Amino acid sequence: MLKFVERILRRMRGDTLKLFILAGVLLLVWGTIAPIGTMVWWLSQSAGSLGLKKQEPKRLQSNNPSGKKLAKLAIDCYIVYLPGVGDFSSNQLSPGEEFFLNRLEQLHPNCVTVRDVFPYSVASKDLGGERLLAPLWQAAEKADGWFKNADILIKIRNLWRFAISADDRYGTVYGQGIAEAIIERMHTVHPIPQSPRQPIQLILLGTSGGVQVALGAVPYLHDRLPAKLTVVSAGGAFDGEAGFNSAEQVYHLEGQRDWVADIPRVVFSSRWGWTIGSPFNQSKQQGRYHFLESGPHTHDGDQGYFGQAIVNGTKTTYVQLTLQQVNQLPIWSKK
Repeated sequence: MLKFVERILRRMRGDTLKLFILAGVLLLVWGTIAPIGTMVWWLSQSAGSLGLKKQEPKRLQSNNPSGKKLAKLAIDCYIVYLPGVGDFSSNQLSPGEEFFLNRLEQLHPNCVTVRDVFPYSVASKDLGGERLLAPLWQAAEKADGWFKNADILIKIRNLWRFAISADDRYGTVYGQGIAEAIIERMHTVHPIPQSPRQPIQLILLGTSGGVQVALGAVPYLHDRLPAKLTVVSAGGAFDGEAGFNSAEQVYHLEGQRDWVADIPRVVFSSRWGWTIGSPFNQSKQQGRYHFLESGPHTHDGDQGYFGQAIVNGTKTTYVQLTLQQVNQLPIWSKK
């Protein structure tokens, strides 16, 4: 056994071992300081920005292509997309994700998509905007060859934000920050109706850790917007607490080969079947949570939910299969 360990360590000498050691050190450091940014954000907010006092959402510059064509359309539906933990910034969507969101807009012209919410910062601030560590994130994101594995650092960093969102101590603050960012981006893409005749449709659509962050924001969006809130998960990772008491419906699509999405069912006790009083299990009993098998998807990559590889034996790509599943959900206006 000792010889086997020694052989592994010899093979890991040099850059590989250094990367693993660095990742381990950063994992411990980030676990200690990760909540600080959330609390600093909380302390810097005014009553208005926290939703304690009514104020008009700020209008930001939009990067969404849909923002150019909305003047004559009756918009009553917003689709807010929150990406997975591997993302570096809010404008890093893959070609498959872009295709998916573009097609949803085409299929549902009463809807607009919000694509620039970065869920792994309480202020929705890209990693490139972090002054101290920005060079590290940029180097990891742009690395080539074998060192492309350095993007694990980004995933570790973002996983800690996922953990904060699921933490009872800090999750409420984190959820409020993301809710504020979502409202601002929604208003930028298309002004939010203040007193609509019917509640607007707000669909929070995410993958991986983005679903946990979306669920954490749901209670605050519910309190601040005249909206019917639906959460759609494509291989999402989430606990069984946040958001389930406020969301109208939660739809979880899971691929047959997505083992990552299975982990939260083991890790979070609120997802266990015998914790019948948890918001998750109450939602299941009330028919507001729905589990759907999406097909032969893996968690990410070319065969993931937004992958562009062809599904074996078909002429359909994995992202087209996801699109078909989402488009069949009973959440779209019949207008």
